[in-house]
Amino acid sequence: MGDLEIRAALDRHWAASDANDLEVEHQIYREDAVLEYPQSGERIRGRRKIQSSRAAQPNRKRFTVRRIIGAGDLWVTEYVLTYDGRPSYTVSIMEFLHGKVAHETQYFADPFEPGPSRAEWVERIP
Repeated sequence: MGDLEIRAALDRHWAASDANDLEVEHQIYREDAVLEYPQSGERIRGRRKIQSSRAAQPNRKRFTVRRIIGAGDLWVTEYVLTYDGRPSYTVSIMEFLHGKVAHETQYFADPFEPGPSRAEWVERIP
């Protein structure tokens, strides 16, 4: 699978994530995929378990992709994941094997107020 096909698969994945279409969202993963959340120390093994863990989340989720970069078997998506109206700035690192995600690591960061010490050099991001 080439870069254009992987990019199209990522676009479908994130659109399905935003639409809460769990079936399409998880088509990108291999059956033996591994998902890791380093901040909480969690690892989930297997596409079905990944999908089930997400289906069990009670929050209403929205996904706004800011950018996707990558090539070959390594792709990074920067996006805003909003749970019940609260944004979390998120990075997903996906490693592909034979055209499907074999390993994904997700990092989450809550917004914070800007530091006054750098105010004269900063422009605000909308």
